[in-house]
Amino acid sequence: WATAGWPVSTARPGSEPVERAAPHPSTREPTPVAVRSATMTTVAESQPSASPGPAMSTPPRRSGSIRRTTTHDSSRPDGLDGPVHLLACGRDLATAADGRTTVVDAAGLELVAISSIEVRILELSVDPVVAGIDSLVGASAFAGFRRSVAELIPDERGSGSVRFQLLDDLPTALMLSGRVLRAAGLGLGVPMKPGKPANVDMCAGWIDDGVAVSGYSEKGPPLFPAPAAPPVEPDDDPLGWHEHPDAVPHSSRRRRRLDLWRDGEIARNDCFFRDSHFDQDGLEGVVHEWTVRAAVDPRSLEVLTCEAGYGALPFPECPSAVPS
Repeated sequence: WATAGWPVSTARPGSEPVERAAPHPSTREPTPVAVRSATMTTVAESQPSASPGPAMSTPPRRSGSIRRTTTHDSSRPDGLDGPVHLLACGRDLATAADGRTTVVDAAGLELVAISSIEVRILELSVDPVVAGIDSLVGASAFAGFRRSVAELIPDERGSGSVRFQLLDDLPTALMLSGRVLRAAGLGLGVPMKPGKPANVDMCAGWIDDGVAVSGYSEKGPPLFPAPAAPPVEPDDDPLGWHEHPDAVPHSSRRRRRLDLWRDGEIARNDCFFRDSHFDQDGLEGVVHEWTVRAAVDPRSLEVLTCEAGYGALPFPECPSAVPS
């Protein structure tokens, strides 16, 4: 923020709403019906959560602001039964009062993992380098991964570095890659046990007796056709997002944006999050999308106001998380 100059913003909060695509027509009758087929579990009505539609733009960068953008791209270049290759990168870009820009921080990582229930790490490299990161090869990319990272770089969480965010977001971004297998009619490799899935009540979408839990099968959770993902990278601002790999068919992407700026005596932020899936033809569909806007006291870090909105979500119960 000091690098950005912290001028008083002339934009009122909420004066630059994110443009969103029109709701999917199926939102008119949002009653889901789970259907078991030989290839996958699908759900009639592609957007039962009455999605307001995915975002179609990115807000302009404000003078005196910092923007963080990150992406995690997961693909299977050796085939759907091969290992997952994940490429993640991100950047903090400060925009001064006079419009000049400075890259404050940047990082990247590459991971190769066995696509199985345990998702064991085969290769992992990070830039800037993390001493001892090789010790995680052979370990799970899910269970215990964040704890292991915290032990390797114990002081980095508090720094708010791009590198730490890429590592911290890796397990859930990698979990998203399972969408590729489900969309192809393949199972996730998780044995079906008697009773309900272990992640019941993990979040609003996995509420007991909800669509995700009641429609769970040997191939995994029910699959909703995802609405098309409009591009959000602005044509008139090549610095609006960092450079990242082009998506390929049968892949997934986690995309994040965080804008921070000062408005008088308070700090404001605008956060955007999108999980998407690229099908066999390379067409992108939105799996999860959220926007969060907040005002914070920069001295005490007290959250003064906070509001959340969604663009597309996988299960009809998911929007109940908005008030939290």
